[in-house]
Amino acid sequence: MINLIKVREKQKEAAENAGSKTAIKEQTASKLRVHRDISELTLPPICKIEFPNGKDDLMNFEVAIKPDEGYYHDGEFPFTFEIPILYPHDAPKVKCKIKVYHPNIDYDGNVCLNILREDWKPVLNINAVIYGLVHLFTEPNHEDPLNPEAADELRDNPISFESNVRSAMWGETVHGLTYDRIL
Repeated sequence: MINLIKVREKQKEAAENAGSKTAIKEQTASKLRVHRDISELTLPPICKIEFPNGKDDLMNFEVAIKPDEGYYHDGEFPFTFEIPILYPHDAPKVKCKIKVYHPNIDYDGNVCLNILREDWKPVLNINAVIYGLVHLFTEPNHEDPLNPEAADELRDNPISFESNVRSAMWGETVHGLTYDRIL
């Protein structure tokens, strides 16, 4: 476990030794944990991570998932991650940046993943969240939907669901809603 007091003492000592009179940038526990989580990431080949605000802002980043199997194969699905100040006690805020026809992602990009809600525990990390998102694309869950219409279709008529997923990925209208083209 990282000893925060020792980290802060070392920062202050380094600044004093350098003769610096500028204020030391405080490292919060959440920032230290995110730094560790990012450095220990083991992303599958279908995922990539980007830091649009640069590597100095680890609290906001994007992850793109490009499934190579299942209903969503060949699509690319970008997600934003906002890490709250109380991380790891509070789960990251994750949103899909595009409109996707999915039982567990609503039209506004909200994601229904149990570890982002009631099953979040501080022992979980960013890697677990990313793998959870990957799992949503390989095994969409009709039992816990944010898009009930897609969930019902997945459960009752998987062939129609697959057709609608493909249409939505081509940017067409499905059930009166137009989706972003990602193919």
